[in-house]
Amino acid sequence: MLSISLGPLALPVLPIFLILTVWASSLVGAHVARRSASNNADMEKHRHAATSAVFQAAFFGAIASRLVYVGLNAQAYSPSPILVLDIRDGGWNVIAWAAGSGAWLFFKGLRTPDLRMALLGAGLTAGLAGYIPVLVSVINTVSSLPPLSVMPLEQGSVPITLTQAARGRPVVVNLWATWCGPCRQEMPTLSAAQQKEKDIGFLFVNQGESDSVVRTFLRIEGLPLREVFLDLSSSLGPLLGSQGLPTTVFFDSEGHQVDAHVGVLNSAGLESRIQNLKRRR
Repeated sequence: MLSISLGPLALPVLPIFLILTVWASSLVGAHVARRSASNNADMEKHRHAATSAVFQAAFFGAIASRLVYVGLNAQAYSPSPILVLDIRDGGWNVIAWAAGSGAWLFFKGLRTPDLRMALLGAGLTAGLAGYIPVLVSVINTVSSLPPLSVMPLEQGSVPITLTQAARGRPVVVNLWATWCGPCRQEMPTLSAAQQKEKDIGFLFVNQGESDSVVRTFLRIEGLPLREVFLDLSSSLGPLLGSQGLPTTVFFDSEGHQVDAHVGVLNSAGLESRIQNLKRRR
């Protein structure tokens, strides 16, 4: 599952789980802190201190996670360092996040012995809750390209499957629509990558729009896209576990999913994932 729908909004799953994990950890930490206070006067002080420590741990963990991810993908970010601040690309290192958060809780526990049990409880809660998005990701990750037929925009009215469109190459599958603002924002970046990367396929699968609408959009925007397909029934998103646009999914040459992202991809975020895809070939 890549995203869930909340009314008209489609939100990425992993950030939601992260927020819920921090919230649950702070509740557990606050509860243990109150129970371990020696008197009523200390209960509120300990509760506040434990809650603050949990949110601080999440903050420092996020910084560590981003810095490690950017460091590991420095080549992708070096042309435009400002993109380090654009966290919409979903570039995080989970191990660094856990290590950074855990280190901060450990440090706070050393400094404040009265909070050690509370911080231990918060840390264990975060660790256990952290398995939930991993399990959801494993259960809902497609093992291969979905067996869906799509209509090529460039080759007339004969539908082909996504596997046929991939032609045994690593592929970047982008789900988009002309009415989707974030899709329009990232499209020039994807177009430039398609022109540059000759050994990777870029499959632009439009969701639910007609041939004429898509052709008019591409002509007005001046986008030289190849391998544009029509998914007239908008079936691909649910098959991939995503309810939102844009969604970009990366498959290796055997059709196995390597990565996925819901929302706008900047040039650095796209390049880092392409490099990862190349390493899987």
